[in-house]
Amino acid sequence: MAAEILDGKVMSERLRAEIAERVTALKEKGITPGLAVILVGNDPASEIYVRNKGKGCKEVGMYSRTIRLPEETTQEELNSEIEKLNADSAIHGVLVQLPLPKHLDEQEALAKILPEKDVDGFHLINAGHMLTGTEGVIACTPRGALYMIKSTGIDLDGKEAVVIGRSNIVGKPMAMLLLRENCTVTLCHSRTKNLAEHTRRADILVAAVGKAGFVTADMVKDGAVVIDVGINRVDGKVCGDVDFENVKKKAGWITPVPGGVGRMTITMLLDNTVDAAERTVKP
Repeated sequence: MAAEILDGKVMSERLRAEIAERVTALKEKGITPGLAVILVGNDPASEIYVRNKGKGCKEVGMYSRTIRLPEETTQEELNSEIEKLNADSAIHGVLVQLPLPKHLDEQEALAKILPEKDVDGFHLINAGHMLTGTEGVIACTPRGALYMIKSTGIDLDGKEAVVIGRSNIVGKPMAMLLLRENCTVTLCHSRTKNLAEHTRRADILVAAVGKAGFVTADMVKDGAVVIDVGINRVDGKVCGDVDFENVKKKAGWITPVPGGVGRMTITMLLDNTVDAAERTVKP
């Protein structure tokens, strides 16, 4: 039996309708949630992401601002732009689009963003909240992926979860979120031996490796929830880290690429920004 498709577009539309209602409520109090994105250079993929973020803001009635900086921007100039946005009361969320040009220090830039305006959830303080299970901003992609996992209705208590990929943006926070849901979590990576032995035990399998078609049907447990975070371009087409056509015949639930986690990532970014705006409302 073919897997049930976890449609990120459908889920996002429902969530964005709820976000739009919250934006309207804030506007009635004189607050328009504002998101600022800093884009350095002319990376084509980043251009697409930034454009989609702007569209998302418009869709829910938020204010958006894009600061475009040339490729040769210095660290000091980038830091200065971030500090201006930190001080701007019209901006509730600040995002530095990654990757940055190689001469710039990503960690230094992310550390300059005020934790309460860090709607990407990458600041070390928010990462610390994630690790300790205390309240903070949760990284958008893992948060969206977890929402999709929960939409299946399965009881996560004690389930075997395997995450392939250990990046600070997806892999590590994804593992922490699943651990908080009482899953038994295995975090695999490029040095993992006998990877398929781990993945075949997984009730929940999250692929975030950046290799097209990396997860094949023989690596997947019957009836598993398969979340594909990968975005790869092959012969001009976008595809994920999972061999979708073959794995969907074996999995219980699966996310498509495109139309899966990517759409949810932007929706969670909007949600995090509205959360930040709501925190500015005086009781």
